[in-house]
Amino acid sequence: MTAQSRDLSKGGVFLYTDHAFETGSTLELVLMLPAELTGGEKQWVCCQGSVVRVEKEAGGGFGVAAKLESMQALPELTS
Repeated sequence: MTAQSRDLSKGGVFLYTDHAFETGSTLELVLMLPAELTGGEKQWVCCQGSVVRVEKEAGGGFGVAAKLESMQALPELTS
């Protein structure tokens, strides 16, 4: 599924999605970290985390706050 991030840090993420999650659920996310968080260049990462808060949005979607528990760099894709 897809989601759009609103806030991102090394410790957590807040994102918007159409999927309802339960607090405590585990997540696996593939994200592009901006250069400001990597200390150099943008980097694709695979993160594991857990949902700490879910907010029902007025438009029918959900805001999901998750704590990131681990992060692994992914190799760059070349075309």
